[in-house]
Amino acid sequence: MPAPQGTKSAQLMPAGTEGNRGSSVAPLERSAPCNIDAEEGLLGCCLLDGGQEVMASCLEAKVKPDYFFKPAHQEIYEALCSLYEKGTPADEIILSEELQGMGKLEEIGGYQAIVRLTNRIETTAHSRHWLDIVQEKCIYRRLIKVSTESIDLCYQGGLRSEELLENVEQSIFRISEERVSETAARIKQSMDSAVNLVQKLLQGKGEISGVSTGFIDLDRMTFGLHPQEMVVLAARPSMGKTSLALNMAEAVTLPPKNSSQEPIATLFFSLEMSAEQLAFRLLCSSARVSMQKIKDGFAGKEDMKKLAQCANVIKEAPLWVDESGHLTILELRAKARRMSSKVKNLGLVVVDYLQLISGTDNRTPREQQISEISRGIKAMAKELKVPVLVLSQLNRESEREKRRPRLSDLRESGSIEQDADVVMLLSRRKESEDEEAPGESRTGSIVDLIIAKQRNGPVGDIPLTFIPELTRFENHSRSAR
Repeated sequence: MPAPQGTKSAQLMPAGTEGNRGSSVAPLERSAPCNIDAEEGLLGCCLLDGGQEVMASCLEAKVKPDYFFKPAHQEIYEALCSLYEKGTPADEIILSEELQGMGKLEEIGGYQAIVRLTNRIETTAHSRHWLDIVQEKCIYRRLIKVSTESIDLCYQGGLRSEELLENVEQSIFRISEERVSETAARIKQSMDSAVNLVQKLLQGKGEISGVSTGFIDLDRMTFGLHPQEMVVLAARPSMGKTSLALNMAEAVTLPPKNSSQEPIATLFFSLEMSAEQLAFRLLCSSARVSMQKIKDGFAGKEDMKKLAQCANVIKEAPLWVDESGHLTILELRAKARRMSSKVKNLGLVVVDYLQLISGTDNRTPREQQISEISRGIKAMAKELKVPVLVLSQLNRESEREKRRPRLSDLRESGSIEQDADVVMLLSRRKESEDEEAPGESRTGSIVDLIIAKQRNGPVGDIPLTFIPELTRFENHSRSAR
């Protein structure tokens, strides 16, 4: 079978061939294992993604230029690695400039060869599949090389069988070692970090060790939002998920003047509301001016003064809003990674909300897509070392059965409750439970924030006061007033 264009041939001894030492045996001509289409697809994904998410996956899988069979693809991947190390987003023009600087642009076929890669694909959804194919073919080629060399040594002689087996075993082990990422570390480093955390908690004497949410009772129970944690806030529609998340973002980026906490940069992914709507809600809530009064056109001079003052303060807040309506988990992680590299003190990421994120492959069942998204958000929290507050919908079971929500009500997938470090559920109180003590003024309705899961702390209920006209949650406990 003739070798296809762009491939090399590997010389293998026919199976079962026997002969004397040093005898000449006719080689068997076969084409080397490769998949040029998969290589082009993977490189096209790297370019389509801007050289961020897909490149990160390639480097995590220890993909090197020689994983690609075609020499031109090796040069292109090497240039992409160079751009990634510099933190430069890659596209056709930037990549061609990088190759031009390396003196390799004409060698790979010029600018048209790069454009051809991006024209082959429309989405990065299959990048992982193509990466697996490229890895597999490379392993086959390396095994063929090791096997061929071993066959030659067997025919040539000169080595004892023990030495030959040792050499073959080492060669096979090196192939396996490069395939598996090294993630294990001695417990010593983790133990030192744990001891430092214990000392910090003892010195703080109950002070929060994470990012303050602005809600005293919540901070007491969770000690704040901690890096690498996935925190889920779930509720039925119109329960105030976005309002509560926005109140937390406000507390993080605009801490009270009497607080020792410094403003912390926050990235807010708003897949449901526009950035303008979110800013309008934040402005009215922070200024404590009724949104309805403004919509009706009855805001007074004092209200306008409050709005103007708050607007000037919010403008300086380290809060970024991404209003992209259609995002896959890969795109969301890539955007968060770029923001993390751009803003040095990124301390919180908010996603509103999980079920609006698209899966990478729409052909798979939605439950599997949600599982992939949930795992991706948890991986993002660990990678960026920041807490990720992700909003989620609950199914209708709690409403139908007229009961309080629980973990099993998380919509579309059970993997959300497995991946999450903290799960909080919003629940309205029944009328019989929502009665204030005599002499207290009623300024809003009471909503229970149920801590249904917490890996490193207790669970329980936290009452919050919700002020509808301001779409704002506030502390409810006496000590917080």
